[in-house]
Amino acid sequence: MIEPQAPAPPGSTQSPGRPRGSSDGSREGVGGSGGGGGGGDGPGSSLRLPVRPGTGRFLVLAGVFVCAACGLVYELELVALAAYLMGDSVTQASVVLSVMVFAMGIGSLGAKRLRRHAAAGFGAVEAALALVGGCSAMALYAVFAWTGDWGGPWAHGPPVLLVVFSLAVGLLIGAEVPLLMELIQRIRRQDAGGAVADLFAADYVGALVGGLAFPFLLLPFLGQLTGTLITGAVNTVVGGALVLGLFRQDLTRRARRLLIIGNLCVLTVLASATVLVEDFERAARRAMYGADVRVALRTGVQEVVLTGDRDGRSLGLFLDGRLRADSRDELRHHEALVHPAMTGPHARVLVLGGGDGLAAREVLRHSGARRVDVVDLDAGVVRLARHDPALSALNDHALDDPRVRVTTADAFDWLRGAPPAAYDVVVSDLPHPEITASTKLYSQEFYGLVRRVLAAGGRLVVHAGPVASRPEAFWTVESTIRSAGLHTAPYGTADRSAGLAAGPGLAPAGTTRALRDRGFVLAARTAPELRLDPSGPRPRTLTDSSLAAGARAAERTRVPGLPPSTLIHPRYAR
Repeated sequence: MIEPQAPAPPGSTQSPGRPRGSSDGSREGVGGSGGGGGGGDGPGSSLRLPVRPGTGRFLVLAGVFVCAACGLVYELELVALAAYLMGDSVTQASVVLSVMVFAMGIGSLGAKRLRRHAAAGFGAVEAALALVGGCSAMALYAVFAWTGDWGGPWAHGPPVLLVVFSLAVGLLIGAEVPLLMELIQRIRRQDAGGAVADLFAADYVGALVGGLAFPFLLLPFLGQLTGTLITGAVNTVVGGALVLGLFRQDLTRRARRLLIIGNLCVLTVLASATVLVEDFERAARRAMYGADVRVALRTGVQEVVLTGDRDGRSLGLFLDGRLRADSRDELRHHEALVHPAMTGPHARVLVLGGGDGLAAREVLRHSGARRVDVVDLDAGVVRLARHDPALSALNDHALDDPRVRVTTADAFDWLRGAPPAAYDVVVSDLPHPEITASTKLYSQEFYGLVRRVLAAGGRLVVHAGPVASRPEAFWTVESTIRSAGLHTAPYGTADRSAGLAAGPGLAPAGTTRALRDRGFVLAARTAPELRLDPSGPRPRTLTDSSLAAGARAAERTRVPGLPPSTLIHPRYAR
């Protein structure tokens, strides 16, 4: 039965003993008007509930809590997957969240038309949200893996699909609150402010739980695809149980039958996708990386994939889908990165990044190197570099050399605690600056820390990304290094080799076959001389003349007047 109505507000003409808005004790029928939500005049509540009204109200708020947690997981999943697939997480997060919030407003307005059938409408909305949100990650990943190399009109297909999913999820999330407001008012009338406060409190606490569960529970233990599918299943079960269990009498027989069938279909789709998710991931990796994926794992930092090294195929190391090293041409990159900086004192060398051991290999070719400290964020990459037969052979087992000490840490944080003037050479072999997570590692503050750990006469060399294809980012790196009080000597190198183009975006393997140029900046407290150590080992792909040519080629691309990038004003976003 229904509890007595809430006290009438001051000035109300409500008659004692009669529920506010009721007429001659009549009941609201199935599909009857629900326009009196929010405590205003409207039909009174006389639903027959299977539980007491207080318990029913609690169950509705519990449903709000769970649905809010699921909704935030969908949002975070779209942001995370978009950043992984398309780079620049700031842009992707801004697009997803702004589109979703806009769509929530539209969905909330649209839900006004469903208030007469609030229970059936809420059940349908939750089933649709579970299906769309739960399958969004798999659908977006599939489109990127199998159609990412189509080009032409489809070149921006994945970003468009991201906007479509953000709109759809936002519309459905926005429709929830008006319908839930109507349902909770049908259980027990209360003033609009109190009802809104209760619903929003449950909604915000649920969002908190969903926001914490995504990075700390779903991603590490279930993975992005499985975690999102299971979230959709939870969304389906809770939404369906709330409507079919608590508001069963508010539904027609046909509505109950359709909701049961719809929810069972959604659960079947989600369960089937969960069972097949591993096969799907393997097929998607083959589509993106080719048929010779040998190792695929997700560390606590990123996805690591090793391809090739069988039947004469080259070894490829991919980090979060971006080609980090290819055995066909990595020597050109690492020789150009390391050897110019080793001209001069080089007994103590610091390698920032380089967990694959390839930069350390080149450092160790110089007999004067007595200690090499490697600081990399991902212990999983370091383990592969040490124990994978192909990768450890490629790096000549450099990380097992007694002169090498490996530390798993964030390079920025590690530098803050490093002793001053501790290194003769610092080699920065870090991810591309246009990847948002890396921008602090290409900032004025970061290079200020590097300058502090350089000994007198010490040198810094930075992998600064492509020169010709992204000159603005390259010269922003150079400007930022100069702003930290160092003199610079920029240079580049180029080769023609098949594979992924360097840069922040993810692209299917083998689809980009173009001139790949690499840019570097050599820096010191005094103007550095760009040359090779005459007493050092002879690089196989680098000479003094090619260094000079690379410097001239880089200079022709110079973009003058670029401001430095700082922590509070990053300047590398595309």
